[in-house]
Amino acid sequence: MSAPVLDRPPAPPATVRARRQRPAEDPLIGWSAAIGVALLALFLRLWKLGRPHKFAFDETYYAKDAWSLLRFGHVRGYVEDANEQILDGTTTGLWEGTPSMVVHPEVGKWMIALGEQLFGMDPFGWRVSAAVTGALMVLVMVRLARRLTGSTMLGCLAGLLLCFDGLHLVLSRLALLDIFLAFWLLCAVACLVADRDHTRERMADVVERRGVGLLGPLRRIWFRPWLLAGGVCFGLAVGTKWSALYPLAAFGLLVWMWDTGAQRSFGVRWATLKTALVGGVPAFAHLVLVAFVVYVASWGGWLANAEAYEERFADTQYSTHGGGEPWPTASEPDASGLGEVAQSLRSLAHYHRDVLTFHTHFLDDSEHTYQSKPSGWLLLNRPVGVDAQLDIAPGEQGCEAPEGSSCLRQVTLLGTPVLWWGGTLALIFAVVAWVGQRDWRFGVPVVGVASTWLPWMLYDDRPIFLFYAIAILPFLVLALALTAGRLIGPDPWPTPRRTAGVVAVGSFLVLVLLNFAWFWPIWTDELLTRSEWVTRMWFSRWI
Repeated sequence: MSAPVLDRPPAPPATVRARRQRPAEDPLIGWSAAIGVALLALFLRLWKLGRPHKFAFDETYYAKDAWSLLRFGHVRGYVEDANEQILDGTTTGLWEGTPSMVVHPEVGKWMIALGEQLFGMDPFGWRVSAAVTGALMVLVMVRLARRLTGSTMLGCLAGLLLCFDGLHLVLSRLALLDIFLAFWLLCAVACLVADRDHTRERMADVVERRGVGLLGPLRRIWFRPWLLAGGVCFGLAVGTKWSALYPLAAFGLLVWMWDTGAQRSFGVRWATLKTALVGGVPAFAHLVLVAFVVYVASWGGWLANAEAYEERFADTQYSTHGGGEPWPTASEPDASGLGEVAQSLRSLAHYHRDVLTFHTHFLDDSEHTYQSKPSGWLLLNRPVGVDAQLDIAPGEQGCEAPEGSSCLRQVTLLGTPVLWWGGTLALIFAVVAWVGQRDWRFGVPVVGVASTWLPWMLYDDRPIFLFYAIAILPFLVLALALTAGRLIGPDPWPTPRRTAGVVAVGSFLVLVLLNFAWFWPIWTDELLTRSEWVTRMWFSRWI
């Protein structure tokens, strides 16, 4: 005799059923398409990568810091004319014997160092890691968008949009930290989205085998490999720049919301509280604790040389600013009874206090030509000039300017305008779709933009720059891909809506491509006459 209907476990939620019934992607097609887009991105980023042959912008810090990490395990100071000697081919005898005060963590610099190890201490060597990372970021974008939309075509659209953004292109061709930050953040979010799918499938299996139970099926899922991978990626992101702490917190809350929704879909009452009880501690351990361990481990070179740092910075201007306690020195007795490792960790904590003091006190009154207000970043309010060679006379370097005029070369950190402005409109739609239509997928770009953009509003009284918005860009692209999916519609066969949607989306992609080609010269140090350059400066604030 069959069991009464009320005793049967509830059916899996619609999202799980749809995923089980969805035709499996052909791995060859899906991965071949993703790799193809990534290879295109890599080609564009490697093209004449060694030009300009100089330290561009903040490469003067990070390229030398990376080489120092590679050779000594920690960052050291260097002689005054180190840049000129390095560009002439000299890489020895330039570093001092004492540590240098650095104000950003080490992961991004270690990634730069990998390229220097493989290709040498020259512009190509210190930029190639950024180029490869930028291409890998495009690959991750294709796969993440494909997972969110269920469409390989829309996944490739997202990858192409990221590939054809100018800000992403330039940062993938410079030895700065921000492209590595954006990469690890995107990897972390991709892991969380995969965990959402994986966890819901496991919860459905638990319900089918053992029922819902009082606290819901989540109570039986203690190990979540994708969530653990997300914690590792978040730790590497924070280990590149501290600004990754905000997305870590925001997406941690989003994971809780996803788990709560899954529990509720299986009929669990008081799902919010019960999810916090049975899932909060494991999720916190997978994300926050793992990220913390990875972050501390990323300072391994520093910890191995903690004594040298203590001697060098026991009385720094940062430790005394604001009444902080001075650093413990190696010569002081360890009154706390801590072991050597614990003492090094305590010194690292003091070092972090000093760096935090530097960021919060010593930059307030400074100014920079290219600083901008974060409120205008989505509209590309103020680009950053990375390098410029001005007043190239006619006849020099192939300059064909008329007499009385000149040519120039420039590298400018500026996003592709059509993409960013269209992405801003798509973001507005994403908010409506997430809040008003309760489509969970749109929560990913909304939370991503909010956590990578809004915190900068707290620091708009200090010099901050448009290229920090590279962490925002992936989520604008996801908003565009999801919006494109809505425009095209779910029907696989031709309909008037699908035709109109494909035309609209295809036209937008073509506009982005044309816009990308138009600005290419000012992203890649190409030769332009002054009149050609002026036609690319669409607004006076871009100059």
